Amino acid sequence: MLIKANVRSSLELMPGTRLLWLDAPAIAAAAHPGQFLMIRCGEDHDPVLRRPLSIHRTNSSGGVALLFEVVGRGTRWLAERVPGDCVDVLGPLGNGFMVRDDARDVLLVAGGIGIAPLAFLAEKMTEEGKKRVILLHGARRGELLLPEGQLPGATTVVDLSEDGSRGRRCLATDVMDEYAGEADQVFACGPAAMYRAMAELECLKGKSVQVSLEERMACGLGACYVCTIRTTKGLKQVCRDGPVFELADILWER
Repeated sequence: MLIKANVRSSLELMPGTRLLWLDAPAIAAAAHPGQFLMIRCGEDHDPVLRRPLSIHRTNSSGGVALLFEVVGRGTRWLAERVPGDCVDVLGPLGNGFMVRDDARDVLLVAGGIGIAPLAFLAEKMTEEGKKRVILLHGARRGELLLPEGQLPGATTVVDLSEDGSRGRRCLATDVMDEYAGEADQVFACGPAAMYRAMAELECLKGKSVQVSLEERMACGLGACYVCTIRTTKGLKQVCRDGPVFELADILWER
């Protein structure tokens, strides 16, 4: 659906990272964890292309939250919106995470801004009564991890930072074998390097590991083929066929 959504609030949650709440009841009602929105980041058609942003959270009052890094002209414009401003939104789009009904123990792995869609997933699974939801929450620096209280969905949050300033000093893949053993399913969002490392881990062999890919997109609808990737099932488009895929299905470029 294409709507005009009013900004409810905007907050710099971490350095260079913005939390934006939009008033979008129809999208909030239809959204599933792992889906995304295409946002027009300008007053008219400049920039020409919309920006794809994961749905971070929703609430019962029709709010939809976006958590994003301010990295260029488009996201800078979006970060400058104030309550009452209007944003042009297309979505929800894509296929989100698929959680098995019999999955009782789940492991979430977030690398950097990859926490954006996983917070939504954690909340939904907790509401559905999953026995245990463990989140490995990693970032380059401790200050780039979500502040305490911003992750109400996960039953256990393990903070990890490469500089050791918060939580354990390591990468998520360094400790995954400590937490993956009892997991019925694994869900991840982060950089490609993290996925490549996960694909080699023995502790994940034979498990369902779903990952959300971050690819450049133009249309978000599957019409332009900009976000095409190679998989064991042929060429797929991240926007239409994903952004969530089974890790074992992805063929990485060498």
